[in-house]
Amino acid sequence: MMCEENQTQVTQIRLLGFRGLHKYKPLLFIVFLLTYIFILAGNLLIILLVTTIDHLKAPMFFFLKHLSTADVLLTTTIVPVMLDIIFVEEGVLPFWGCMIQLYVFGIFGFVQCYIIAVMSYDRYLAICHPLRYSSLMAPDVCLQLVVGSWLLISVLISSEFIVLIQFNFCGLDSIDHFFCDSGPVMELSTSDISILMLLDFVISIFMIFFPFAFIILTYLCIFFTILKISSAYGKSKAFSTCSSHLTTVCAYYGTLMTVYMGSTDEGSANINKYRSLLYIVVTPLMNPIIYSLRNNEMKRAMQKLISRVCKNGWKI
Repeated sequence: MMCEENQTQVTQIRLLGFRGLHKYKPLLFIVFLLTYIFILAGNLLIILLVTTIDHLKAPMFFFLKHLSTADVLLTTTIVPVMLDIIFVEEGVLPFWGCMIQLYVFGIFGFVQCYIIAVMSYDRYLAICHPLRYSSLMAPDVCLQLVVGSWLLISVLISSEFIVLIQFNFCGLDSIDHFFCDSGPVMELSTSDISILMLLDFVISIFMIFFPFAFIILTYLCIFFTILKISSAYGKSKAFSTCSSHLTTVCAYYGTLMTVYMGSTDEGSANINKYRSLLYIVVTPLMNPIIYSLRNNEMKRAMQKLISRVCKNGWKI
């Protein structure tokens, strides 16, 4: 299908950004730039620690490294463009640049659903089946779980992306957003998007609902197992092994539900533009804080890295 004679094919997408906040442009730019720096520093530090420190070779930290990798890639896909939009008050992306941003954002964002679910399975085995944990969470199994998560999300996002790029985009080329999110991009299409909306709903069940239901199920099993522990110390120790991950689950799914379970009228769509900052900058910033402040192994690893750097320089 082609555009009608009185319409032109969209070749670029105008991102309107944060209209009405131009008075706060310097403050917004500085805040988001510093936040982005902290996100990169915190998550890259986790990746470095897990890669180089021997006692962080446990499966939980292997999964955490991939969660941090997804956070770095997600924010790097969005935040530099957002900073440019804040600086010039409006952004322009080539049409295919917008499509690529939408595609990789989907992969880096939703792969976290499965990585977090895999982490909950790891906690379930550690608490409910401690004697079999080492054999069930062998290094090759961990690698298969992570690779499988990336592949499955890539296939799901690709299937929706292939349908999206078949549609016509004629005339309107402006998005009241600071990045190419799926909802605003689909609204630009002049084709009938009902099939794509249905496909998006079905895929969302696989990407969001199934992992979340699995997490709920594993934590119910963990909860009942902890209740059976007789000593208060044993219960406290068992709970402490999954407290950081449970905080991550609440932060990640809390932000997803805040954005995607609201109403879809025009006013709420504008509010969702600001809500989306929660999972783009807030959640990636929280993960390093959660695991550095609440996890003793990470604290010891940071101390070990600091002493190693002081002794040998950066020859880690």
